[in-house]
Parts: sequence; structure tokens; C-alpha cells
Amino acid sequence: MLAPAKLTVSLRITGVRDDGFHLIDAEMVSLDLADELVFDEGDGLEVIGATGLAVPADDDNLVRRALRLAGRTAHVRLTKRIPAGAGLGGGSADAAAVLRWAGIDDPGLAATLGADVPFCVRGGRARVTGIGEVLEPLGHVDRTFTLVTPPFGCSTPAVYRAWDDLGGPRPTPPARCRCSPGPAAPGSSRARSPARARSCAPSRPRVCQGWGPPSRLAPPWVH
Repeated sequence: MLAPAKLTVSLRITGVRDDGFHLIDAEMVSLDLADELVFDEGDGLEVIGATGLAVPADDDNLVRRALRLAGRTAHVRLTKRIPAGAGLGGGSADAAAVLRWAGIDDPGLAATLGADVPFCVRGGRARVTGIGEVLEPLGHVDRTFTLVTPPFGCSTPAVYRAWDDLGGPRPTPPARCRCSPGPAAPGSSRARSPARARSCAPSRPRVCQGWGPPSRLAPPWVH
């Protein structure tokens, strides 16, 4: 079973709950960069090819936690292609793959494993709010993304702690796209130049990894 990476195209932190979870307003999309999970009889986890942060095959691994949440037992062979700690939801994608394998499609339940897990269960493209459990599906847009990941990882809790240490700056509205001409003055007309208009047009839904060929953005999951 494939576990596609997710890309957070935009992110605003809109608040913090009493339990410490951050409220977000984000656009997320699935990529065709994916881990692979093979389920067999037995009980265990084998991790192959991990890069970035360490990915221990212990009971704290999200694959094992998702199995416990689903009340299922299996031996899982996990081939990692998503760099750990790169902000691409690798662990969440793996947990989501387990939930799909187990037939679980409950965003609230998935969110108990992590804020990105509900989106990774559904996939495609969506506006994600709450702590990640509120999903608003968005239409597919043909785009290409180039991923540049450093040779180290950052844990999500550490990133949010750093944000909190800044004093919780108030979220600001997203900047207007420079290609948007904005409202025209009364009695006047304004046309976008073709060059600027093209820069706002959707591009092909692919992700370029390093110098390799671009790859397709994954379509929404079909259940």
C-alpha cells in the first residue's frame, strides 16, 4: 500500500487550544512521492531506507500506534522514500495507510495520532482547519512543485515550540498574489499582462525531487 507525502502549500496558525494543540488553517495536497507498506501475518515492523531523522521501529512509531488504534495486528515492511522530519508528513502518511488498510475513515479518530493524519487518510487537495480534523475538499489543480530538503530533519513538536517561544505572533492574512491586479479605480480599466497572468495559472501537478524528473501530484483517494 502506498502512503503519499503531503505538502502544506499554505499555513496559518489561528490559535492554541487549552490542551496545547495548535489550530491551523492550511491548504494541503498529496504528492506522488510515497512510502510503501506491505502487510503480512505476524506482529512487527521493519523499516527500510529511512533518511532525515531516525525512524525507530518501536512501539512509538506511528505505524505501530495506528495498528493499536485500529485494534489490528500485522507484520509491516515499511519502505521509506519520504524524508523524515522534512515537513512532508511521512509518519502521518504511514499511519494513514494503516488506517485505510484497516478500513478506518474517521477524521476525529485519525487526529488522535497527529494533525496531518486525517488529511493523509483522505488525500487529494483540501483546506484543513481545526487541529487537522476538519477537511474541506478542494478541486484538483495541475501544479508542479520542486522539493528542496536539507540533509537534516526538524520534529513537528520542536517547530511548534519554537513558534510559541516567539510569543505567538498573530496570524496575518496571506499576501495578495503579485499577479492579481486588485480593484481598478472607478471609471478606469486595467488589464493583466499575459506574462503576469501566466504566473498565476496552474502548472502541472508534479513534484521535482533534486535533479530528477518531475512526478505527478497524486489524485484524491478513491474508496
